[in-house]
Amino acid sequence: MLKSIEDYLKNIYELQEHFERVTTNQLAEKMGITPASATGMIKKLAAMNLVKYRPYQGVELTDAGRLMALEVIRHHRLIELFLAKALGVPWDRVHDEAEKWEHVLSEDIEERIDRFLGSPRWDPHGAPIPDKAGNIEQRPRVRLCDITHPQAVRVLEVSDHDPELLRYLGKLNIYPQTDLTILSIEPFDKSMTVRHQQSTHTLSALVTSYIWVLPEEHMKKGQANAV
Repeated sequence: MLKSIEDYLKNIYELQEHFERVTTNQLAEKMGITPASATGMIKKLAAMNLVKYRPYQGVELTDAGRLMALEVIRHHRLIELFLAKALGVPWDRVHDEAEKWEHVLSEDIEERIDRFLGSPRWDPHGAPIPDKAGNIEQRPRVRLCDITHPQAVRVLEVSDHDPELLRYLGKLNIYPQTDLTILSIEPFDKSMTVRHQQSTHTLSALVTSYIWVLPEEHMKKGQANAV
C-alpha cells in the first residue's frame, strides 16, 4: 500500500510542475491506469490529508503530501546518480532501476549514498535532487522547443521518460551541461539545427520538447555560474 501511495504522490508532484491543479485524467494517463482507479485512490489520499481533492476541480498535494513525494523523488534521483557514478550504469538505464529501489531505501543507506556522492544537487539527467528537509532548487529554464530564435543555450535537464531518447542524445553527446548553438529553426515543423563543438545536428520538435535549457540571456547575466 505504501508503494502505491508514494507512486501517486510522486506522479502528482511531477504533474504539478506543469499544471496548478492535476486532473484525474492527466494522472491516470501518466500512470497508465483508468480514471476510475485514479479517482478511488485520490479519495483515499484526501482522507489521509495527503492531497486536496474536489470533484471536477482537480487534485493538489498538501504540505504533508508534498514532503512525502519529495522524499521518494530524493531517493530516486540519488539512486540514479549512484548507479551512474559508482557502478557505471548508462544514463538510459538508471531510471528503471531506481524505480525498483526508491520505495525500499532505508534512511541509513540514503545518508551513506548522499555522503558518498558529496551531497549532489543534480541527478544524471539534470533534475534537481531535493535535500533532506524537502527543499528543491529551481533554475531559470525553458524547453528547447520554446526558443524562438538562434542563440547559445546550455542544456540543463533531459527527460528520463524514454530510454530511446536518452540513447539518441547520448550518441550526439548531448548531456546536461552541454553548450549548444542554435543555428536555425524551421518555421514549418519547428525542427532545429544546432551545433555542438564541431558537429551539427538537426533535432525534431519532439526531441526538443524533452530538453530544458538555460537561455543565452541568463547565461549573459551570470546565472550560468549557479548551475
